[in-house]
Amino acid sequence: MQRRSFLSALPLGLAVLSPAAPPSGGRARLRTAICAYSFRGALGKKQMTYDDLVHMAVENNVDGLDLTVYWFPGTGDDFLLPLKRLAYRNGVEIYSISVRTEMTRATGQERAKEVSDLHDWIDVAQKLGAGHIRVFGGKVPKGATEDQAAGWAAEVLKQGADYAARKGVILGLENHGGITEKAERILEIVKRVDSPWVGVNLDTGNFRANVMPQIEMCLPYAVNVQVKAEIRDDSGQRVPQDWDKVIGAVARSGYKGYLALEYEAREDPKTAVPSLLERLNRIARKYSA
Repeated sequence: MQRRSFLSALPLGLAVLSPAAPPSGGRARLRTAICAYSFRGALGKKQMTYDDLVHMAVENNVDGLDLTVYWFPGTGDDFLLPLKRLAYRNGVEIYSISVRTEMTRATGQERAKEVSDLHDWIDVAQKLGAGHIRVFGGKVPKGATEDQAAGWAAEVLKQGADYAARKGVILGLENHGGITEKAERILEIVKRVDSPWVGVNLDTGNFRANVMPQIEMCLPYAVNVQVKAEIRDDSGQRVPQDWDKVIGAVARSGYKGYLALEYEAREDPKTAVPSLLERLNRIARKYSA
């Protein structure tokens, strides 16, 4: 059967990817990555460059990079294209960038500015070859209700998704406090947007209570997954994250994509991150196809 005939024979709607659907069935397919935010101190002080992250990925046998854009020296071709070339020549995928967004702005003018800025970052992602952008919902503004803020976030994310779809870029809404503190609200926003170009950037270290059930709720919608060296327990104490427990759940969901290390613990990341990446690579192989 020809492809066109096959697609026309599908029940209505099945030829279009649902935002709730995992990419395919079968075993998980896990790849490892470094979040640039892990080196925020060195990048902010210009003691480290984004080129250095590419070389670090090679040295630690890591597949990809999630590049937090906060310390980009610019967004012109003179910066983006040499970085893209360096990554390609070293077999490293710049698969994601992370940008600042506050989608819960109370006025239409402010939300329009958020949409415009997001469009600009989508263009940057496309130029770098990144298929994903990590975005944030924002706080509930003073005088507004959480329901209102969720509606504003969905409005901004929808307009971002419409543009992202034309550029082939997926937007991942992170569970990051504020309006995205709880899985139920995150999924409500994602479902209201109702786009195959929007999902959840699942930070497995950000939920503060009922952690594993909330992670499991988000997994069918996950388009990127982050892990932490440490998390805070119910008493507020820092404890090591149980990667076998968390990544085991990720794998059972059939997730196919990146596991990105976002390092926020006290030890110097230049000494701590390499050993953590070695361990992450082992666990990814353990649970992956």
